[in-house]
Amino acid sequence: MKAVVQRVKNASVTVDGKTAGRIARGLLVYLGVAAGDTAKDADWMSDKIANLRIFEDTEGKMNHSVKELSAVLNGAEVSVEPDRGAVGVLAVSQFTLLADARKGRRPYFGAAADPDEAETLYRYFMQKIREQGLVCEAGIFRTSMEVASVNDGPVTILLDTREL
Repeated sequence: MKAVVQRVKNASVTVDGKTAGRIARGLLVYLGVAAGDTAKDADWMSDKIANLRIFEDTEGKMNHSVKELSAVLNGAEVSVEPDRGAVGVLAVSQFTLLADARKGRRPYFGAAADPDEAETLYRYFMQKIREQGLVCEAGIFRTSMEVASVNDGPVTILLDTREL
């Protein structure tokens, strides 16, 4: 399982002109499910993302996770911003993270999981994020999506369960 994790000021996913998911501050996560991935991979990935300390403290050091940020802001009235959504995670399925472009000019996607298996693990991943007390918005699996975001920093982290 691979993920591109971006710290964002806001992010949204639109499908056919309608907003499918949106967040205010938080993490935009592009998630690719590989053939052979299991619930164990999703467990590790969801825990790592929820607890990844990439939000700044008062001294400007990256010492807070989205979980901590959400806990603080969800107790305040700023947890939901009009037209932007709540503080949390926006998970977008993206099988193209599994592309192999080493040979030729057309990427090969043979490492990506079967779509039905990938969707099951994608939904399981989102469930595990929610079980940690976080809002988890989403795109729509197997559709063409427009993703808009304002990267904060920019901060972008790559995670891969195969590299454990």
